[in-house]
Amino acid sequence: MTEVATEATAAATEIPPFRYTAALAGRIEARWQDYWEEHGTFHAPNPVGPLADAQHPRAGAPKLYIADMFPYPSGSGLHVGHPLGYISTDCYCRYQRMIGRNVLHPMGFDAFGLPAEQYAVQTGTHPRTTTEANVERYRSQLRQLGLGYDDRRSVATTDVSFYRWTQWIFLQIFNSWYDPEAGGGAGKARPIAELIAAFESGQRPTPDGRDWSALTDVERRAIIDGHRLAYVSEAPVNWCPGLGTVLANEEVTADGRSDRGNFPVFKRNLKQWMMRITAYGDRLLADLDSLDWPEPIKLMQRNWIGRSTGAHIEFPTSAGPVRVFTTRPDTVFGATYLVLAPEHQLVEELAPNDWPADTKPAWTGGRDTPGQAISAYRGYSAAKTDAERIADAREKTGVFTGAYATNPVNGAQIPVFIADYVLGGYGTGAIMAVPGQDERDWEFAEVFDLPIVRTVQPSEGFDGKAYTGDGPAINSTSPQGFSLDGLGVVDGKKAIIEWLEANGHGAGAITYRLRDWLFSRQRYWGEPFPIVYDETGLPIAVPEEMLPIALPEVADFSPKTYDPDDPNTEPETPLSRERGWVEVELDLGDGPKRYTRETNVMPQWAGSCWYELRYLDPNNDQAFVDPANERYWMGPAEGGSGGVDLYVGGAEHAVLHLLYARFWHKVLFDLGHVASSEPFHRLINQGYIQAYAYTDERGRYVPAEEVVERDGEYYWNDAPVRREYGKMGKSLRNVVTPDDMCERYGADTFRVYEMSMGPLEVSRPWETRAVVGAQRFLQRVWRALVDEQTGETRVVDRPADEETRRLLHRIIDGVRSDMEGLRFNTAVAKLIELTNRITSINADGTPLEVADPLVRMVAPIAPHVAEELWQRLGHDGTIAYVDFPEADPALLRVESVTYPVQVNGKVRGRVEVDAGAEEEAVRQAALEAVAEVLAGRDPRKVIVVPGRMISVVV
Repeated sequence: MTEVATEATAAATEIPPFRYTAALAGRIEARWQDYWEEHGTFHAPNPVGPLADAQHPRAGAPKLYIADMFPYPSGSGLHVGHPLGYISTDCYCRYQRMIGRNVLHPMGFDAFGLPAEQYAVQTGTHPRTTTEANVERYRSQLRQLGLGYDDRRSVATTDVSFYRWTQWIFLQIFNSWYDPEAGGGAGKARPIAELIAAFESGQRPTPDGRDWSALTDVERRAIIDGHRLAYVSEAPVNWCPGLGTVLANEEVTADGRSDRGNFPVFKRNLKQWMMRITAYGDRLLADLDSLDWPEPIKLMQRNWIGRSTGAHIEFPTSAGPVRVFTTRPDTVFGATYLVLAPEHQLVEELAPNDWPADTKPAWTGGRDTPGQAISAYRGYSAAKTDAERIADAREKTGVFTGAYATNPVNGAQIPVFIADYVLGGYGTGAIMAVPGQDERDWEFAEVFDLPIVRTVQPSEGFDGKAYTGDGPAINSTSPQGFSLDGLGVVDGKKAIIEWLEANGHGAGAITYRLRDWLFSRQRYWGEPFPIVYDETGLPIAVPEEMLPIALPEVADFSPKTYDPDDPNTEPETPLSRERGWVEVELDLGDGPKRYTRETNVMPQWAGSCWYELRYLDPNNDQAFVDPANERYWMGPAEGGSGGVDLYVGGAEHAVLHLLYARFWHKVLFDLGHVASSEPFHRLINQGYIQAYAYTDERGRYVPAEEVVERDGEYYWNDAPVRREYGKMGKSLRNVVTPDDMCERYGADTFRVYEMSMGPLEVSRPWETRAVVGAQRFLQRVWRALVDEQTGETRVVDRPADEETRRLLHRIIDGVRSDMEGLRFNTAVAKLIELTNRITSINADGTPLEVADPLVRMVAPIAPHVAEELWQRLGHDGTIAYVDFPEADPALLRVESVTYPVQVNGKVRGRVEVDAGAEEEAVRQAALEAVAEVLAGRDPRKVIVVPGRMISVVV
């Protein structure tokens, strides 16, 4: 038995020497954390490889893989909001081990990213130095909370041994193409070598029909590169001068600013690496149905993918056809003008030297020529973010290009405008404007005095402007007699698509809101691309045997200094200045040659796209994961998609991380590297910890811990402040750290408090003063088993009374159900109920038949004190693999029920009846119990709520 030393001063205080205090809890917790680490208590055995262990107590048991969204290790460490999900999964894992599962629960660190690099720019400290120090700080905090991770599997995305395999996965994507005909017509990735073979054999024709052998090497490479899932493209991108890098669409807020730093974001044409995630749009959409995820998260992904059905229509112009996509091709007869994005590639070719004779002055932007008007307007729109450009409230602006297009269905000549509410990077960068059926088009038509033709009959009584509802087609007959008039929307769409396809003017199409993933960052602190360029300027993959491509040491971590509000700047990467690293001689199979390395780095999302796989086999230097280990931990059950059994993290990652990870995983699945088609089978989003914050008279946040309350008012430095409520964080200066809570109360108390605050998925308020309630609960558990004066065990070998025994088994049954459902708050409430019963009736000691299951039920939530009490009950080793108690079904049967009886809403009596009594018998017993209160009055209504209450209305 472990002895707990008394404090020398205990006798001189009123606190009993063996009271469960923060000091005693701290000693117990440190000792058991050391024990778990020394004995590898939470190591989970693999089926093969160095982490296999046939002697493990759960070897051969059913597996369970639980993962948390791993944290970015910031310098400020954790606050009490961060561990909410971590403690929840730890409680769940501990319970699952006790019911016989082989549980894998790892933790790692998403350690690349801008904060460490920005700190390096400011201080000169290498990002790796900062990052590794932050990681150690996090590991220490997580250990202090008693989180039972398999520490052998911990990874950081910045570890060279980790990002070697990130680079390897990039090469798999680079060396793949998407074949829409493969996979039974569903489409799948195939090795690029198979595409080359198809061209070489003539099975697949070249774009211009020439023989493959007749093409130059550069022509062949350009064709192949155009099919790769990872490719270089010069296209409109989100340029953020304030961060000195480009951003993916998902990293730009609805306000057109950077998600990190809140800097303005502008559209620029730049050469960047892209991932062809759009090829997977249908599968990413369809496979959501197989996932056990919250419906709001699925909806966010569906909306982001944004699948739309409609048609592509081509409008002939002097510079070639302008191609538009519309979901309402049935309204094409009402297209009275076209609008192109200012950056559209045909704009300059369309513009004539002079304005046509009938050009309205309002269309010219006050310029003498179309070229001048276009140039001026392009400068005007380039200074605006995408969000500013598409804001509904903005007055519509634009200029005429000086050119006309032909409406293919009626031959009408319609003017072509450019306007900034059309984005070059969305759709085809051009729209057909149907002002009669679209509010934005109507507004534009009013500003520029353009024709408005209704093509849908408005509903009776409609007197508005654009009509966006359903109705029969009108004004939709061509000079040749083709007509949609009278058709509804569905039939009209079908008819016009057939006509467009038959006459060569367009085709039915499916498009997506989803854009290809912008995968380049102009930073230092990220994974280098395993790519070099030869004299042609085309990319070449570095052979796998040359991996990893490690980051070089640099003297200057900063990108070029930019004016955050100036979009007219050129990115410069820190790596591009390291010429000795950039210019390299390599032998790639045809002798030593000079090459130039890629100087962009991968985005922070790269490592988080696959880290759940590396946890399975973190020391494997021959593969990113052994197939047997991946099949064991993530392989699909019959008919399922496979993946991590339970993934817990914040809802803020609904699109960015989860969509990207699903894409990478599907590529790996298509190529045969993994057996699971999805990375995360079940997802739970934990709520936020919220806390009071305080602002002074200038609206600035003040330290919440320094605010005092007097007579219902709040003061900081004797000055009044205003109280508000918000998510805990540094910006609101209302952070409470787990370190403080552990020091003041102990880690187990902190765990119990966080688990008891409310349902896992619901945000909850933090109130430090309420933590004492969790501490008192654990003190009662301790006091039920340990004498606070002597430290001796207070467990007696005598049976419990019948009422306590029945309560015990009801609690066991309820706690098991709550733990299975991750309802930790109600599990804690049940344990409090049982503990209160024990401490109120067992002054001379707690029966072993109650003490033993109590300790085992407490173990998942307050593991340190449970380990200590388990040892005091005479057991050796850890409680981690001891069976969780099971309820005796015979003791769950309730023989009688006591009902409170209300009369007109007030409890006036109680009645005890057999548990199986008929409702009429319960009603009569209740009336007899309150007969004196009724005083002969006949009740108007008697309501029996089975098992709970009876209400009599008179």
